[in-house]
Amino acid sequence: MMELLTAAQMRAIEHEAIESGEVTGLDLMERAGAGVVAAIFEEWPELERVGQEGGPEGGAAPDPADPPRGILGKMKALVLCGPGNNGGDGFVVARLLQARGWQVDVFLYGNPIDLPPDAAENYRRWAAVGEVRTWNDREIRDVYEEGDATSRFLVVDALFGTGLTRPMPDDTAEMWRGFMPSPIVSDGRDPGGDRFVAIDFPSGMCSDSGKDFGALPTHLTVTFHAAKIGHYMSQDCGSYGGSDNCGRLRVVDIGIKKTAAKGRVTLVEAGGVLGQTKRGGHKYNHGHALVLSGGHGKTGAARLAARGALRIGAGLVTLGSPRSAMFENAAQLTAIMLHQIDGAHGVSELLEDKRLNAVCLGPGLGRGMDTQAVVIAALKAQRATVLDADALTRFERNPQVLFDLLHEQCVLTPHGGEFAKLFPDLAAKLAQRPQTGPAYSKVDATREAAARAGCVVLFKGADTVIADPTGRCSVNSAQYDRAAPWLATAGAGDVLAGFITGLLARGMSPKAAAEAGAWLHVECAREFGPGLISEDLPEQLPAVLRRLERDG
Repeated sequence: MMELLTAAQMRAIEHEAIESGEVTGLDLMERAGAGVVAAIFEEWPELERVGQEGGPEGGAAPDPADPPRGILGKMKALVLCGPGNNGGDGFVVARLLQARGWQVDVFLYGNPIDLPPDAAENYRRWAAVGEVRTWNDREIRDVYEEGDATSRFLVVDALFGTGLTRPMPDDTAEMWRGFMPSPIVSDGRDPGGDRFVAIDFPSGMCSDSGKDFGALPTHLTVTFHAAKIGHYMSQDCGSYGGSDNCGRLRVVDIGIKKTAAKGRVTLVEAGGVLGQTKRGGHKYNHGHALVLSGGHGKTGAARLAARGALRIGAGLVTLGSPRSAMFENAAQLTAIMLHQIDGAHGVSELLEDKRLNAVCLGPGLGRGMDTQAVVIAALKAQRATVLDADALTRFERNPQVLFDLLHEQCVLTPHGGEFAKLFPDLAAKLAQRPQTGPAYSKVDATREAAARAGCVVLFKGADTVIADPTGRCSVNSAQYDRAAPWLATAGAGDVLAGFITGLLARGMSPKAAAEAGAWLHVECAREFGPGLISEDLPEQLPAVLRRLERDG
């Protein structure tokens, strides 16, 4: 799985590489700048033709009165450099673009004498071939607004990157508000006119949490060595997150050895899901899952979960139904078995059968006292258990009652509202608008929740975060190229609970089952596409699993 780093972890990796003599800071900065330029032309190949008649590096600058023309019209680059190493990367980008014949305007925020050594050296290298203009909001606006209707800009944000841990300074924020790019589309493609590119991270974002300090959205974000956690945190608590502002994300290799960071967060990828198809054996070799249904008129959610558990490969699935809903459920079930269960005593009796090795509780179960008793009875049976929806919110008045019963074979799958009922203090911290950084993140909240609950917690969203009590953590992203907005439909979470239950029944560990279930859930949505409803999700699994086997 790919690592997601904090800013501190990335600094430590760079420092270790430099201290070991593996590379110099100037080498890293040159590679980063070259990587940004390459990523720009890879993203928008038409820009590579701009300025093809330009001279070699160090030659005469293009005529400011007649910037190079591309197929989009007159193209100019505007590079905004900050007071740290992110600004140093920007000077490299400016120099490389000018060497390709581009007209480049560079503005520096801050005093050049305060630049770090490597950034200062690249400031001098740029100053030898081009002008460095002092930061001035009005002048920057004038440069951006000059030209005719055919003029287009490549705007490079090299201001703060991962280094900003506070709101944008007043003398940049005002310019930002009037400097918004043409509409940013969700996948960052086809921006129309001007192109906005961020180096490492859109300035104004907390790279550890994705929290927004007042960022300028970009069409393309280019980061180095590994993605940062904030790149994969989405809109949260009413403010935009990293993925909402990054446009498309590209990770550039700058030649540093890959090492496992302490306390790392990983991105769930296909490799961790391979092998979920069956390899023969009796049905009981693949487990027997039990899904509990609500009463009359509240049965659909449990049937969705049961279908998900069966499709993902559980050998058998039984739906436990109260008497009031037996006919309702029987009319719509075939491959899924049906068993009447009335109350906690019935759950305890049925779970005396040791072949029932995984239980799903919550979807459509209701929030009455009987739900609490049923959950308690199931947890006392010490089976692998998925708790979702009503099985979580029923304990909102005293979550500790639930926490005292949970065990290491449990998986909690709350969405934001359910998380807030079980962990109100963590949800409040997450909702706070930060004034300094690194800001409290969804990763932090999920790790704390898992430690408190003593089991795996899967905090749902486009940036689903999965953590276990030891602090191991991963992110399942439905963003960038894996965006699946169709999952915002009633019952999708019930199917996810069923996927995880089915994988637990087949013997996967709770964290692995949560990761694989969440990844497959997104892939099923992408396989179907627009128009998806929750019933469609389990039916996409055969195609997704065949593709995994073929490609794996």
